[in-house]
Amino acid sequence: MCVGTSGLAGERFEIAITVDDLPLQGAFTEGPSRLEIAKSYVKTLKAYHVKEAYGFVNGGKLATASDGREVLDYWRSAGYPLGNHGLTHMNLGRAESLAAWIGDMEANEPFIKPRMNGKAWRVLRFPNLSGGGKGERHDGAIAWLKAERYSIAEVTLSFSDWAYTEAYNRCRAKGDAVAIGAMEIQYLAQVDDGIVRMKALSRKVYGRVVPQVLLTHLSAWSAHMLPQVMARLDKAGARFVTLAKAQADPAYLEPESDWGNGPVMERAAKRHALDLSDLPKVKSTPNLDTLCR
Repeated sequence: MCVGTSGLAGERFEIAITVDDLPLQGAFTEGPSRLEIAKSYVKTLKAYHVKEAYGFVNGGKLATASDGREVLDYWRSAGYPLGNHGLTHMNLGRAESLAAWIGDMEANEPFIKPRMNGKAWRVLRFPNLSGGGKGERHDGAIAWLKAERYSIAEVTLSFSDWAYTEAYNRCRAKGDAVAIGAMEIQYLAQVDDGIVRMKALSRKVYGRVVPQVLLTHLSAWSAHMLPQVMARLDKAGARFVTLAKAQADPAYLEPESDWGNGPVMERAAKRHALDLSDLPKVKSTPNLDTLCR
């Protein structure tokens, strides 16, 4: 189904797809509407028979997003659930206080709960994958999550799609197809490298390729690239499952002190003091700040 993915094929593995920053990651610019971007994203997921894709909501964006509520409603109409990503995407480690962070999470709930129509909705993705580190702030956040019966949406795999959003929007506005083409090549190289490294890391930490949780973002760039990303995952042996199914694996049963603090497999490697220097490298994201200015 795809080209340029030699070396990716291998044993099959399960993976849950998750999408952060609904109704849109980054600033909105001229081009497809937020709703059109969401429809494009869902169309690709449905083409690969993805039965569940959590959309994690930043409700504060709805104040200025004219079609933001339509995005959330459309996501639900597609049969996909919504989860909590904070009203303002507040980073627990940088928040003024634990109380401020909890307030930000609670203030986001009215945008999620009614749309879930009685279905389980208490699933939280830590903004910036920041669980607050170690100590009182982290432990207080976990205590609140447990008291409110929240589960945590962890992450094992991402391709830094968020880093391309602003540059893509600028280049698209200028009609710079050459720059966009270069970005596509670079990004897909990161995707290929990321899949190879994911498998190698999982085998080193667990002795097998464990079920994965992919972190993506809802943006024009991510929607544009998603067909090729999904094709590469498919070629690599992915079988798309629910978040609960992926996280039921023993790999996700770990010390409470680690919950939320960065990607799961890296946490486990650190906990077991594993040397990861021999793993395949992932091409770094280029500096895109000056592109298409």
